[in-house]
Amino acid sequence: MNRTTLTEAEAFFERLTAEQRKLYSIAYSYLRSEADALEAVQEASYRAWVKRKKLKDPQSFTPWLIRITINCCMDELRRKKRVFPVEKPQEGAVQEMKSSERIDLQRALERIKPKYRHVVMLKYYQDMTSVEIAKVMGKPEGTIKTWLREGLKQLRKYM
Repeated sequence: MNRTTLTEAEAFFERLTAEQRKLYSIAYSYLRSEADALEAVQEASYRAWVKRKKLKDPQSFTPWLIRITINCCMDELRRKKRVFPVEKPQEGAVQEMKSSERIDLQRALERIKPKYRHVVMLKYYQDMTSVEIAKVMGKPEGTIKTWLREGLKQLRKYM
């Protein structure tokens, strides 16, 4: 491997490493499991490495990486929907789940349209601005503000 390629790889992994904590936080907010979130970040890192030549603007590295991470999370959530338990839980083993505001919020988030859910989660779980979300989603800021307003409206309806 020549020195130029090595330097390119080192630079890529330095930038990737600097974003790992943020990527994990985003993945965890979607998947609600430490193991699944770590796996999603690992998969996103791999996909980013493979597709690194397609990134035209180095200034868009972080939004590009976040978008890849969200796509990995969505792939995992779709995959989990297709998996069915092999055996039925025993009636004695069923535990009563107490409803709380957090559980209600999570259920309401699952019911709103995905594009609205992404915007709401990035805004309130990741504390991102409308401008940052627009870069991640590849949409105009006005569209993001509209989606945020509609997402909150749907959340109120389901709460």
